[in-house]
Amino acid sequence: MCGITGTFAFTDAGRTTLAALPAATDAIESRGPDSRGQYVYDCVGLGFRRLAILDLSADGNQPMTDESERYTIVFNGEIFNFKELRQKLVAKGCRFHSQTDTEVILQLYITEGRNFLKKLNGFFGLAIYDKEENSLFIARDRMGEKPILVYRDEDKLLFGSEMKSLLALGVPRKLDYTSLSHYLQLNYIPGPATIFKGVKKLLPGHYLYIKGKKVVRKRWYKVPYDSKKVQKNKLSYEQQQKKLVDLLDDATSRRLVADVPLGAFLSGGIDSSVVVALASRHTQHLNTFSIGYRDEPFFDETKYAKLVADRYKTNHTVFSLTNQDLYDHIFDVLNYLDEPFADSSALAVYILSKRTREKVTVALSGDGADELFSGYNKHMGEFQVRQGGFKAEAVTSLNLLWDVLPKSRNSFFGNRVRQFQRFSRGMLSGPKDRYWDWATFASATDARSLLSPAAQQKINKKLADKRRKDILQHLHADGDLNEVLLTDVQLVLPYDMLAKVDLMSMACSLEVRPPFLDHNVVNFAFSLPVSSKIDANLKKKIVQDAFRPMLPEELYKRPKHGFEVPLLKWFRGELRPLIEDDLLSDTFIEAQGIFDVEAIRALKTQLFSRSPGDVHARIWALIVFQWWWKKWMQA
Repeated sequence: MCGITGTFAFTDAGRTTLAALPAATDAIESRGPDSRGQYVYDCVGLGFRRLAILDLSADGNQPMTDESERYTIVFNGEIFNFKELRQKLVAKGCRFHSQTDTEVILQLYITEGRNFLKKLNGFFGLAIYDKEENSLFIARDRMGEKPILVYRDEDKLLFGSEMKSLLALGVPRKLDYTSLSHYLQLNYIPGPATIFKGVKKLLPGHYLYIKGKKVVRKRWYKVPYDSKKVQKNKLSYEQQQKKLVDLLDDATSRRLVADVPLGAFLSGGIDSSVVVALASRHTQHLNTFSIGYRDEPFFDETKYAKLVADRYKTNHTVFSLTNQDLYDHIFDVLNYLDEPFADSSALAVYILSKRTREKVTVALSGDGADELFSGYNKHMGEFQVRQGGFKAEAVTSLNLLWDVLPKSRNSFFGNRVRQFQRFSRGMLSGPKDRYWDWATFASATDARSLLSPAAQQKINKKLADKRRKDILQHLHADGDLNEVLLTDVQLVLPYDMLAKVDLMSMACSLEVRPPFLDHNVVNFAFSLPVSSKIDANLKKKIVQDAFRPMLPEELYKRPKHGFEVPLLKWFRGELRPLIEDDLLSDTFIEAQGIFDVEAIRALKTQLFSRSPGDVHARIWALIVFQWWWKKWMQA
């Protein structure tokens, strides 16, 4: 795994950024601590950091230039079918000087042009410079596993794997208040926006082609969902299960190629257990890793992980954590973030990645299965809303009761009340409003109310509405649950789940490979009818049924427990001074000028009440933003 960055100058003024290339390259050192490289020619500069995954000779280092010295590439990612592609290129007369997937990509671009991306099986961010035509080609993988950020003005175009590298290249630190308003709703910032004006996320499955001052953006991959074709799917449910097993087995075996220690995350849930079961077909004594929560037994699933580990005789390691262990890493996570990102489970992912990296360099994961096959509670809620019936109507009829009862994620009763209230609101909404309500922690009105009057004036409401409309474009009143899953794949997956895994694993120099996100698995998932994915009793139906023979029966006899970082306890205890006396103090809020003092006070009052609801998640979003603002905007 690696990190890339670079600059393409349009003018002499733009060329001055070339001097900052070394600093921009070093800013992403954790993505590639093993080596670094740079290429500078005329108006272009390419930077590269490398984490050694394969045993490559020196001529496999990057930036890599072809033998004609016309083309130069920097590449971040893994291509799992590069050996097959290489053989075909050799048959056509191509000569190779290394055994790397990087050189295969370079030769494919030389021989086939931009359409070569469709042949790649893997995840990546890449840039290729063509010296002869003075052009730059930048591309991102299908699902958005690897990030690419881009900034452009009249003098230059800058890009990088992380915001840190762009900041080192000198992008203006101008806060995008429209992005901030969405962050305060979602706890992350959906692409193409970022927290900075002018800096954009290159969308998954897109590329840029830059020549002269002209920048062409094109979508080269989209999830091939067609509701009419899904309805005509002729495979029986049994045939669908077999095909899923075959596709996922192939995806898993491809992701086991590495010349460094390799393992797999094993949470005790179905998804990671499936990956471990399949990986064990292709390698003996697989290294597996689980996190246990000693102080939170309700969330501890290590006994289920051990059942899978014992069945497949893996080298299993459990990292048993206390709440103090979690607390001790909060500031490591906050310090790494170069854009506000407030999914609190990132803390657990960071610790798992850090501990796992002490033993292996590559880890397989079960990420993506929930979004593809309907694994979340909200999917069951959506299914029940669309099905209707007595139970759904009964919940809605008690709407006034849900409003007055205390709500909290930190108790069983309070959490059920919270869920019933959200479900009741959803019953009364259309699919677009319901999706947004269930995806967010605050409404647009509530999010904006946290901002000062001056800050509210800086929100571009038309742009905010357009961004929301783009996110929800696939949802229709006469559609089905597959449209919800497609929206998850284009919103939640790349900007929350995958962003979290990429950020936290790269902070620890660990590469994570999720077999469920192989594009062949993704394409197949969206050829399946909703009835294969969910029914009134079972989420992620086809995954559970297809792999039942491979997994311990105990995994099927318990509810799924997501992990909740004990934020509420910390906010009322160890972190209270950070809230009251520092980041959310009246003094700091007034001096900063971004937030409304009275609104923040009201939020803190709710935090310390007997009915906090989801307020701890909103407080965490504010703390993350404030920490980020102090580090990156006050520096």
